[in-house]
Amino acid sequence: MQTLGLKLGERAYPIHIGAGALDQPELYAPHVRGRQAAVVTNPAVAAHYYARLQAVLEAADARVTRILIEDGEQAKAWATLDHVIDALLEARCGRDSVVVALGGGVVGDLAGFAAAIYQRGVSFIQVPTTLLAQVDSSVGGKTAINHARGKNMVGAFHQPLAVIADVATLDTLPERELRAGLAEVIKHGFILDPEFVAWLEENIERLLARDRAALEHAVHRSCELKAQVVAADERESGLRAILNFGHTFGHAIEAGVGYGEWLHGEAVAAGMVMAAELSARAGTLRRDDAGRVKALIRRAGLPVSGPALAIDRYLELMQVDKKAAAGKIRFVLLDGIGRATLRGDLKPDWVRDSIAAAAQ
Repeated sequence: MQTLGLKLGERAYPIHIGAGALDQPELYAPHVRGRQAAVVTNPAVAAHYYARLQAVLEAADARVTRILIEDGEQAKAWATLDHVIDALLEARCGRDSVVVALGGGVVGDLAGFAAAIYQRGVSFIQVPTTLLAQVDSSVGGKTAINHARGKNMVGAFHQPLAVIADVATLDTLPERELRAGLAEVIKHGFILDPEFVAWLEENIERLLARDRAALEHAVHRSCELKAQVVAADERESGLRAILNFGHTFGHAIEAGVGYGEWLHGEAVAAGMVMAAELSARAGTLRRDDAGRVKALIRRAGLPVSGPALAIDRYLELMQVDKKAAAGKIRFVLLDGIGRATLRGDLKPDWVRDSIAAAAQ
């Protein structure tokens, strides 16, 4: 078991990482003892882990309620949010209740947003069960639902009380979702840590084979890197924007093809190839380093080309990206392996050509 701390003053919290973490009452007890715990999850995750989580929460002296939501990206919608709020009211959850998100990024984002707005805000805990959630979405307090015009357009910053990441849950993760989670692991290396990139290039096959030690290292290092950025810029006023490397293109892909058709990590993977190409065209990244981005993503079994969307459709969807300012789309570019920057002064032809270069 390894524990990191995300340092945010009075909103600081622990990130517990290790096989078996799910079943340790002492990790939950400080946050749920004597309180009502509303577990938000989906049927696929619940079949594997809900009974175990219920038992451990009850052992930590919590009263437990279960709230089931639909599986998949399409669940990040107003109707599902309303369902969760209604269930919290039906269970008579008060302001001292704790929402527990058991599942992947969809569950975490939606349950966290429900916690942020229910009775003007209640506490919540993240128990991520997918690689993508463990390395990225469960850490940092971003919560949201999607809108037809753009991904994560309705949400709030709401930090959890704790993140409890049991890497043993990755044993039941479908292969496609494991690969999708690797996209965010790869992203952290390319924007923040060249040594981690080198480690990934040497160990990507171990990760794909679900080698436990390799997965624990990847989760720990990804959380460590993200925690450093979030602690420096909690509300994305500057530095934190670099965590969106590949996401401007990726969010456009998700919205353009319909939420759920491409997994988030798949869209981000193709988006990183486009962003690396754009970095090369802008002169901030050597062409061979752009090739390293593409090669590692391909070895992870992730898309290196975007879907067959018209370039103008990409541009239309990216106009509502949350990083846009003064009517201009801003992109996270690489300044080299392990360094990133946010730029809004790029030539439109560079953007178009970067999309075209990575089109299917």
